Amino acid sequence: MDYRHTIEDSKGGLETLASKIPGYRGYKEKEGRRAADKLLREHLASQLNEQQRTLAELQRDLLEGGGLLLMDDLERAVTKVQNLADKVRTASYGYAGLFDEIKVKEEELDALYDFDESLLGYVSAIQAAIDALVAAMDASGDVKAAIRDVVSAAEEANATWRQRESTITGAV
Repeated sequence: MDYRHTIEDSKGGLETLASKIPGYRGYKEKEGRRAADKLLREHLASQLNEQQRTLAELQRDLLEGGGLLLMDDLERAVTKVQNLADKVRTASYGYAGLFDEIKVKEEELDALYDFDESLLGYVSAIQAAIDALVAAMDASGDVKAAIRDVVSAAEEANATWRQRESTITGAV
């Protein structure tokens, strides 16, 4: 779902009229881009929080099933997913004030949204790894390897997230 269209479609008559004021339209378009990115990030964070809750339930199942030796490994996965969710939820949304030296342009806001949208693939990869972990636990399979896959998927997502700042500033 492209939240940019949701923001655009929600404009009322007054906002449409006000957009005809010179300078106001560009300002509102930037605000709309920021709002869309915030909605997207909230969606991502919500999915990550759900995954973290699933991992916490799996911890309880593992503990009840005598898998005490794997608890630290699974806790590592829980922590990485939760850290990513927290970063996504509290991330900067490309704001630059009127007197800031670095101005955030519309293209940069679009790049930021596109970057955040690309994280949906990482969220899906984490979910697939969690699903494989559930299957391994149900089938008494290689739970340790499945936990490593969850940790690996979360680490990859976190590493990509750290590149977000350069997307805002255009730095490499």
